[in-house]
Amino acid sequence: MQTSKSFRLDDFIAGWIGGASSVVVGHPLDTVKVAGFFKGMSFPLASITVYNSVVFGFFSNVQRLISTYRYGDGHHPCGLLDLTVASMLTGLMSVGLGAPVDLVKIRLQMQTQPVLAENLHLAGTGLRQCSLQLTGRRPHRGPLQCVSSILQAEGPQGLYRGAGAMVLRDVPGYTLYFLPYAVLCDLLRPDGSASPHPGAIWLAGGLAGSISWVTATPADVVKSRMQADAQLQRKYRGVLHCIEESYRTEGAQVFFRGASVNAIRGFPMSSTMFLTYELSLQFFRSF
Repeated sequence: MQTSKSFRLDDFIAGWIGGASSVVVGHPLDTVKVAGFFKGMSFPLASITVYNSVVFGFFSNVQRLISTYRYGDGHHPCGLLDLTVASMLTGLMSVGLGAPVDLVKIRLQMQTQPVLAENLHLAGTGLRQCSLQLTGRRPHRGPLQCVSSILQAEGPQGLYRGAGAMVLRDVPGYTLYFLPYAVLCDLLRPDGSASPHPGAIWLAGGLAGSISWVTATPADVVKSRMQADAQLQRKYRGVLHCIEESYRTEGAQVFFRGASVNAIRGFPMSSTMFLTYELSLQFFRSF
């Protein structure tokens, strides 16, 4: 599965497998329902598997490109600075694919699960008011119809509503995702062996996910409000206006609501993601 000295396809395939497994683990924690945890999982499964495939494939290949450029060897271990650059570039790249995916996900969840509006912490919008406004709108029949409606109503730029906040979330977020994972794996690697134990991968991945999601919570709150905003009555003119209005009406604590949920959700999803990814790579590269 190697197409050149520095570019490999197996990273993308392993990322796809890891993404699928993380959805199965994390979907019940990512939706607000009394029962039927796995109902409506088809869109998250399809979108997140592709998303993680691109993210992990891009990150791994960028590491090899950096190593080739700096050390003349794509297999040379990356230092912390190299990993930081690769992580930040991955976070920036991820917005191009992730912003429309998140937008569609939020729009679909809001029309089928009005209670999610409370979870998104829409400033100044009560749960009852949100439910009434949603009821009067024609529901989207699925992701493709949702995308079509957004394009008709808001144009191509409508798919990137909240992308600015997503940059603020994902660039530092992926840095605090991949760096802690790499550092923790090194600390947990016995006797400097080439491959960490699966248990170490699971623990390092889970802790990295919790760290990343907790620190990304403020930007995620802003992103979610902006993406849900167009579904109701347009309220925010931009990222800074959303931050100002949210702070003015609800105080600084609003940006940390859901941090504990993100920490709890981030551990099993990320531990599963990293473990499945690493084991898949070991399998592909054993031939």
